[in-house]
Formats: sequence, C-alpha cells, structure tokens
Amino acid sequence: MTPKLLMNTDILPGLSYPVGATVTEQGVNFCVASREATAIELLLFDALDAPTPSRIIPLDPKQHKRAYYWHVFVPGLEQGQVYAYRAYGPYIPEAGLRFDPSKVLLDPYGRAIANWENYSRDQASIFGQDNCATALRSVVVASNALVFGGMKAGDYDWEGDVPLEIPLAQTVIYEMHVGGFTRNPNSGVAPEKRGTYAGVIEKIPYLKSLGINAVELLPVHAFDETDARPGLKNYWGYSTIAFFAPHPAYSSSSDPVGVVNEFRDMVKALHAAGIEVILDVVFNHTAEGDEHGPNLSYRGLWNDGYYILEPDKTYYSNYSGCGNSVEANHPIMRNLILDSLRYWVAEMHVDGFRFDLASALARDYHGHALEAPPLLWAIETDPILANTKLIAEAWDAAGLYQVGSFIGDRFAEWNGPYRDDVRRFVKGDSNSVSRLAARILGSPDIYRQAGRDPARSINFITCHDGFTLNDLVSYNSKHNQANGEDNRDGCKDNHSWNCGIEGETDNPEIEAFRLKQIKNFFTILLFSQGTPMLLMGDEVRHTQHGNNNAYCQDNELSWFDWSAIERNSDLLRFVRQLIHITQQLPLLQRETFLEVTPGSQNINLVWHGTQLERPDWGKDSHSIALTIYDLAANMQLHMILNAYWEPLTFDLPELPNGQHWRRLVDTALPSPDDIWDAETATLLKKNFYRAESRSSVVLLHKDEYYSRSHGG
Repeated sequence: MTPKLLMNTDILPGLSYPVGATVTEQGVNFCVASREATAIELLLFDALDAPTPSRIIPLDPKQHKRAYYWHVFVPGLEQGQVYAYRAYGPYIPEAGLRFDPSKVLLDPYGRAIANWENYSRDQASIFGQDNCATALRSVVVASNALVFGGMKAGDYDWEGDVPLEIPLAQTVIYEMHVGGFTRNPNSGVAPEKRGTYAGVIEKIPYLKSLGINAVELLPVHAFDETDARPGLKNYWGYSTIAFFAPHPAYSSSSDPVGVVNEFRDMVKALHAAGIEVILDVVFNHTAEGDEHGPNLSYRGLWNDGYYILEPDKTYYSNYSGCGNSVEANHPIMRNLILDSLRYWVAEMHVDGFRFDLASALARDYHGHALEAPPLLWAIETDPILANTKLIAEAWDAAGLYQVGSFIGDRFAEWNGPYRDDVRRFVKGDSNSVSRLAARILGSPDIYRQAGRDPARSINFITCHDGFTLNDLVSYNSKHNQANGEDNRDGCKDNHSWNCGIEGETDNPEIEAFRLKQIKNFFTILLFSQGTPMLLMGDEVRHTQHGNNNAYCQDNELSWFDWSAIERNSDLLRFVRQLIHITQQLPLLQRETFLEVTPGSQNINLVWHGTQLERPDWGKDSHSIALTIYDLAANMQLHMILNAYWEPLTFDLPELPNGQHWRRLVDTALPSPDDIWDAETATLLKKNFYRAESRSSVVLLHKDEYYSRSHGG
C-alpha cells in the first residue's frame, strides 16, 4: 500500500513548544529539533508493527520551522498514535553531519516505543538502506501533569500518590534489576508477569520485610537489548534508546501506553509500602555507539548537537567506554536531559536519580572538564527536582574522577573508596585500619566541604558492576568466560579473597568462614555513617559464579534465585535484623559528621585498640574499636572490628552505676545468637570482650534498656 502524502492543506503549522508529541482536544502537536536538516517528514502508522506508514506529512521549513524546531499540528489524532520521522540533509561525516533519509527515526522526546519485535540494529547501521519495516517508532502519550493551554490531560489515576521525601540520612537503598528480580521461574510470579513492573509489585512484601525503603532500579529508560555480542543480550540496560520511555520488555502489557501505566502502577504500589523509587539514568552515552553504530534518532537529527566529536568529526569522543559521549552541555542535549528528569518526577512520580558516569556530564564540547558545568548546576537548582534525591557516580571511563569534588550542595556520591577500603580491611590487607576508620565516619577525609551531610556518602560494598558479595568471598579472580571475550572484560582488581578455595565448595569450614565474612561486610556497611546501598540478592548469597561483568547475562546467572531465601534463611534474618536495628538508632542517622576532637566537651566518638583509647593505626594492625556517644539520647554504641586471623581481647569502656553493655551483634556466633534486638540482647557483665578471629561485634548501652531488664 502506498502511504497517503498529506499536503499542507490537511494540517496546521503547529507550535515549537512543548517539544515532542503533545495531545490536545483537537489533535496532536509534533515538534522535533534539527538545525541542519533541509527537510523533515512526519510518518504516521496505523498499527504498532505496520511495515510502512499510512500517511507521510512533509514539513515545509517556511511554515513548519522556527529557529531549530520543526513542528506541525495534525487534527484528529489521539493518544496511542504511532509515529516517527525521516530527516533530510547533508551526509558529511568529517563535518559532523550524518543525515540519512533512508532511516526512520525515533522522537528524542517520545514517551513510548513500538515495533520492538521487528527491530534490527544491523539494518539501522547500514547507510542508504531503508529500514522502515524494522525501525522502532514512537507512540503518543498524553501528559498526566503540567497540563496547560489546550493540552489534553492523561487519564491515569494516581489516587493521591506523592513522592515520599524520606531524608537521605534515613534511607537504605536496594539496587535491583526490574527484569532480574522476578524473571526466575521459581519467583512464584505468573509467567506473563515475570521480569516486569507488575512482577515487582507482587514481590513488594519481600522488599518491605527486608527493611529497605528505597529501590535503585538499573536502567528503565528504553534501551537496545541487542547491543551486545552475537548470541547475548544487553541485560543491564546501559544502552539507552529513549530517555522518556519506560523499557517495554519490562511490561506485561503489549500496549505501549499500557507500558507507561504499568510503570506508574509499580511506583504507586512501592510508595504505598513506604519504598522510594530511584532511577539509574544513563545520560553519558546512547545506544547509537560509534561511527559504525545504528542511526536511531539523535545522530540522524542533530549529530554534532547531541554528541561530542573528535577534531576529525567523523569520529565520536568516547568518555563512556561505550562508543560515544553525549554533549551534555550543548543547549539541545541539556534541555533534553532536564526535560527527561522533570518528566520522570512530575509525570511518573519517581523520587530520585543515580547518574551513571556523572563526571562525563561535566565535559564541554572538546571533552575538557568544566569547573561549573551548566547541566549539573541546572539539575542542582531546578525547582521541579528540588525534593528529589540526586546521586552521582562521580567518575567516567576516561579518568575524570571527582569523588569528593563533585559540584553542588545536593548531589550525593557513590563512594568508591568506601567499597575498596572496607574490602581491603575485611580481607586482611595491611595499611587498611586508618582508611577503614575514615570510611566508617562517612569519609570526612574525602568530603571536606563545611556543613556537608555525611549521608551524601552512598556507601556500598558491591553493586551490579563487579562481584556479588558471595563471590567477593569465594573467588580470587574473575571468571567471565561466558561473556565471550576470553575473560578480558571486567575489573581485575577486586580486593576479593576466596577464603582458601576458589569457587563453590562443600567444605563446611570454608563455607562457615565465608558466611562470617559476609556478615562482617554487612555489619560494617549498616553501622557506618552515610547512606547504605545493598545489591539485590546479596542478602541470600546470590552468586554469578565469579562473573564480575554480567552485563550480557540475561539468565539465571543474574536473576534473583528465590529458592535461596530458604537455603540462606539465617543470613537473610541477620540482614533484616541489622537493618531494623540501625533504622532505630538516631546516632546512625546524623546529618553532621561525628566530633572526634580530643578535649572537646562535645566529643561523641572515641577510638580504641585492644586497650581503651589506644588505637593501633600501624600498617600491621588489623583491628579497631570505637565508641559512639549519643548525648541527647543517653546512648552509647561500641563496635569491635577484628580482621586479624587470631582472637583478640578488647577492654570495654566503663559504664556508670555498675551498668552493663548489651551485645547486639557478634558475627562469630552461630545463628540466631549472631544478632539480637536491643531490648532482648545478652547482658555482658565483664569489662572486656574476646572478639574471635575475623569477626565484628556491636554492643549497645542505654539507660532505659538497663532499667527495664532490672524491673526499673
């Protein structure tokens, strides 16, 4: 069928704002940016998978272009309309121009995507070859917020839902993968809902019981699953196609608008359970890759506006390690990123964002680091984002490392040194005690800004990128052969230790030792100043069998194994109780750094060694103890961390009126004696404590607990 060519008499000029597709009572306004295009065509499809458009609307630059924006109003169209663009213009790669009218292009502001079943990355990569039948298309979705003028509002019912605004100091983050959380057949989720937003809803009781109050979702912006080696899939999702559209493969709905609403359902349900939603967003690069990559949207519309190019503009600068780098501080890309963030907050109700390789967003069009990056300051000061959590991965893949120096007063940071220094200490490395001490205090040696909230240090031992916690104590080396790169990929320096045997083992002594080490990691993480982040599955010893770069493993290697809940119930109980205890202790939710100045009347922390007030900071030391005083609550917390390979006896601080410490945690004890609630914990009647080798001990004293235990 030959598509109908609509002439200008059938349409109206339209408006240059809002950008994207905007639904009104009379029809839909379309607007897309392109500076160098000589002509733009709007393609309208009658079905999600139609091989050709039913209508083609050519845009006349005299009537349908203002400044850099091409726009048109089509009467009678509604939400659900499938559309795309073709862009005409010069193809001069060395000048940064890559127009190819044979390619069907997504709207950079498109809110939903269709035709994924027929998509071909390869056909989108061949210059001059028409790919209409195998191209992705955008779908019109009505705005559900910020409606003004003649715009038509969407019909989604939020039922009074609002973002939770949990203070960062009270937040416990769970980094999870939407698909992998319920994709395993043993999840108990119905087959049509496995690996979906709806599947997450079914498992909210588990998240609630764990005690976390925020999920940090690996990328849910629609991404290219085929951006991987042959035979593998891009599982993690760091290959963004569309910054406004939820990933359709994570939905149980085949209707693109249904995908959007299913994501909203998930957010609403998580909020009802007291759990925030933080999105891991990838604005540093796109799925279009390097000069050999596909022409999907951005490069076909405004290549040198969306990307940083090399002096020979044929080539893309690559500060992301993924083939290209977006030109985040170019006005057109800066506007897109800001509008995307505002959309996910205002219309999808998310609570915050974790910015992947955020330092790449601080580079100018030459790739140089900017002292005051316009985009990052715009995010920091945007009123719509004012109550959201902003978390930076404060480095990029080309060596720009800004942990401790990232801009602004609001951004929290993934604390990479925390991960490394805690791993070194628990492993038993030399010269690790003083570094560990700083990490426990929220890293004041790194974050030196006056008045900085220690909660802006996002503390983590593991994340999606690297070993799981089980594998951290089970492997000395990475085992990434399944990725098809001869084990060359993935980080080589993991500060891991297999505890004596490489990989899985039935040796009960090694297994008990590994379990104790895992509990040591969790104890240090949850009792440190700062905001803790746990990796999905670590609480039940999820293993990737030594693969520390499972980005392409969409299988049981990566999926949450729900049978592990019963198999590792003791560890799960330990983690749940740890979270519960720490959430009840205000001294672990401080918004100022602990005072450690000797002689100060406000001192609220004292370091110890095996003897009181005599910490050993030497290179051969493997243990430390500390007492934290909460003067307002008349509470004291005492921690003993012994990474030495032999037991050590530690003196305990004297308590008033013959009172005694209560033991909350001892990772050397078998379950259930390894952890107790504060009110039922064992009362210690000695002035010393024997900490077993490679163990962590936490003691608590509070007058009301002591009095209650004595009938007071």
